[in-house]
Amino acid sequence: MTTSYDIPEMPAGFVWGAATAAYQIEGAVAEDGRGPSIWDTFTRRPGAVADGSSGAVACDSYHRWRDDVDLLDQLGVDAYRFSVAWPRVLPAGHGAVNRAGLDYYDRLVDALCQRGIRPFVTLYHWDLPQALEDAGGWRVRDTAEHFADYAAVVADRLGDRVQDWITLNEPYVSSMVGYAEGRHAPGATEGHGALAAAHHLLVGHGKTVAALRAARPDARIGITLNLSPALPASDSEADRAAAHRMDLMLNRQFTDPVLGHTYPDGFEELYAGVSDLSFRRDGDLDLIGAPLDFLGVNYYYRVHAADAPREQDDPALRSAFDIGVRSASRDGVPVTDLGWPIEPHGLYETLTGLAKRYPGLPPIYVTENGIAELREDTGADPERIRFIAEHLAAAADSGVDLRGYFYWSLLDNFEWARGYGPRFGLVHVDYPTGTRTPRASYHWLRERLASRI
Repeated sequence: MTTSYDIPEMPAGFVWGAATAAYQIEGAVAEDGRGPSIWDTFTRRPGAVADGSSGAVACDSYHRWRDDVDLLDQLGVDAYRFSVAWPRVLPAGHGAVNRAGLDYYDRLVDALCQRGIRPFVTLYHWDLPQALEDAGGWRVRDTAEHFADYAAVVADRLGDRVQDWITLNEPYVSSMVGYAEGRHAPGATEGHGALAAAHHLLVGHGKTVAALRAARPDARIGITLNLSPALPASDSEADRAAAHRMDLMLNRQFTDPVLGHTYPDGFEELYAGVSDLSFRRDGDLDLIGAPLDFLGVNYYYRVHAADAPREQDDPALRSAFDIGVRSASRDGVPVTDLGWPIEPHGLYETLTGLAKRYPGLPPIYVTENGIAELREDTGADPERIRFIAEHLAAAADSGVDLRGYFYWSLLDNFEWARGYGPRFGLVHVDYPTGTRTPRASYHWLRERLASRI
């Protein structure tokens, strides 16, 4: 397979970046006052993670962060998207601040700024302090209040150098996969609780936007949503209805409140009997729909939705994840080692669909896009090069106000319930030693970015 792909020409000021997340790379989960998170707890559950691993050491970036900043600098990116670990800053989720935790991020931000690399800080990438989960987690509104207070603490320390803030990463996964499907922390399988978590995550987003604007009036603030076009697996009426249900749950449960100041039509009917949605309050839509400076889009694949019988006939016994839909394979569509369809046109559809549905759409950053391989290869990775080039081309063709692209991920890392098997990194990590080895895709992207100048 050829590796001669080029990247499309982008407008002046376009931001090229790479992304990571705290629990996936930092390790040091019990050092310098960090409190336990729901992922520390979840990974101790037998069978929760495919290989029985955890993020206790991960890439050891807590100690090797200088090496990682060097890799970013040599790659030639404009920006680095990373997350702050809430339990490293507030071990109990609220109350006493752990200064040592803030010091770590202070050093990291200083080093990035010294290299001319723009920090994009994600405030929540799934590592809720366990103490807050013990008090109800995202099922309860108090967690949204604590989240805004935590954001203010971080902004007070880093906001003189950080202008770009992402409130939440993929609230769909935090709520529906964590509280309904049970495949991610905290591992719950609920209906009402999962829908409450989804709503309270968005309430927390809204409260955090307000807190950041108060603390740092010059801040640029957005949210990152994982979005996938939901296509019917066939032309049947049942599959078309299934695709609509999937779109409501996966996409519009989040985009409509954030971008449209409304709850999606048909949502109440979809969950009739599962939840009375009593967690909603007057004024929530105004809070959630506060104006944003940008929208972060994570795109990996399209969903080919097929109708499927629900596991429980009684809605009250179903989880919110069970909406009578299964993902179907499509003939002729290549897939990744994880079985995810490779369809760059889906990114085009995602971006143009947002622009069509939401007038006044803010500027967009693709905050994650990448491909995992289930092999140890440290060198040639032509599939990754092709994946990046084709998705960039699709994004460029969309015609939306696209401001940047962040590849997921800079490093191989702990991939949540899949453990250390999937390798998304531009840089290979040898986990026993922590040694970083840039792959061919890293060198390919470095050469293309260097040629911009």
